[in-house]
Amino acid sequence: MTWSPRLFRLPRQHVARAARVAAIATLVIALVYVGVAAALDAFLARRVLWEVDQSLMVRLVDVARSPAPLATQAGPDDQGADGAPVFMWWLPPSGPTRALTDGEPTLPAAGRAATAGPRSVAGGVVTYRLEATPLDGGWLLAGQNLAAPSHIEGVLRSGELVIGPILLVAVFVGALVIGLGAAAPVEQARRRLLEFTADASHELRTPLTVIEAEIELARSGPPDPAGDRQALDHVARESRRLKQIVDDLLWLARSDSAPPQPVGAPADLAAVVDGCAERFVAVAGSRRIALLVDHLGEAAWIDAAPEWVDRLAGTLLDNACRYAPDGGTVRASAGSEAGRAVLRVEDSGPGIPPPERERLFDRFKRATETPGGAGLGLAIADSVVRSTGGRWRVADSPLGGALMEVTWRRSAAPDPAGGPTTPATERAATSDLSSTVGP
Repeated sequence: MTWSPRLFRLPRQHVARAARVAAIATLVIALVYVGVAAALDAFLARRVLWEVDQSLMVRLVDVARSPAPLATQAGPDDQGADGAPVFMWWLPPSGPTRALTDGEPTLPAAGRAATAGPRSVAGGVVTYRLEATPLDGGWLLAGQNLAAPSHIEGVLRSGELVIGPILLVAVFVGALVIGLGAAAPVEQARRRLLEFTADASHELRTPLTVIEAEIELARSGPPDPAGDRQALDHVARESRRLKQIVDDLLWLARSDSAPPQPVGAPADLAAVVDGCAERFVAVAGSRRIALLVDHLGEAAWIDAAPEWVDRLAGTLLDNACRYAPDGGTVRASAGSEAGRAVLRVEDSGPGIPPPERERLFDRFKRATETPGGAGLGLAIADSVVRSTGGRWRVADSPLGGALMEVTWRRSAAPDPAGGPTTPATERAATSDLSSTVGP
């Protein structure tokens, strides 16, 4: 996710919702952390005691098997678990406890309970781990100071107490940022939907208003064949415009909701552009626009439905002819460049300012204030490009206006026998539209 200042421009309710979700996630992580830490501490504590018990039992067995097990030893030279000294005591069947190690502490009163099994017994400020084994009617006890294991456990718990809050703060901040990042596209989509609804309502209302006005005007006056005919012409024109807007909206809706169908055979990009350009010869000639069609490099086949590519090329040529001045130039190029299929349309019009290019393909957005169209053509073109795996490039044209370019990965040309073959190295023929159409 890319960090963006837009995250902090979300509505307050989105921020509050993201904060609640982050708090719940943090609480869940806190509960999991406490549970895991408690389980780990319990496991380590049991493991330490088990190792101490094993060390004490080994020491007891060694002493019990020695020639003089009840002889007083010089000192606690034997080391137990964690390097702590091991002390020995003798519990006779009757009488007081006797120390078997010089300088060892007094056995705590509760130490006799170790005869029933390993015990941790407090001896003042120190806790001992005691283990016993029967010997000569009495009990031989071994004990080890648990200060070192207790210190390790204390350090571990202190680390958990320090790391825990830091981890939870990091989880909360991370969950909050992720929540805001997830809400940003939703909020953007919501705003665009509101804008789209408002723009669509405006575009649809304009022809409907004209139709309503023309009908009311014709009904309010006396019968007039000429006036009625003119009113019907206006109604027909606005109806066609209304139908075009509705058709475009339906096309975009189908494109958004349904994935593109697999293409049965690749399309010849240059041939599709040639056929599309033929329809604009009369449009260009009516305004003395020079319409040029060039073929670039080798023949270019792409995996796209020909009617979709025709719709794309028609939109680009229509915009170019609309924005080019009278007596200007429009050039369409199709073919191969740098190993990719290329469709390029240029004009000598006013061009597209760089700040306007970011939202060029938004629906109901026009690059200029030139009248005509509902601002859906480039949105449809962009839908075609995205659905066919193409890439856009918008730049300034050497002709002085805009340059609109789409590139695709090339596909293999179809074999007349039915199978694919390698791309052709040369076009067999060029279109008659490669010449200038104009004055």
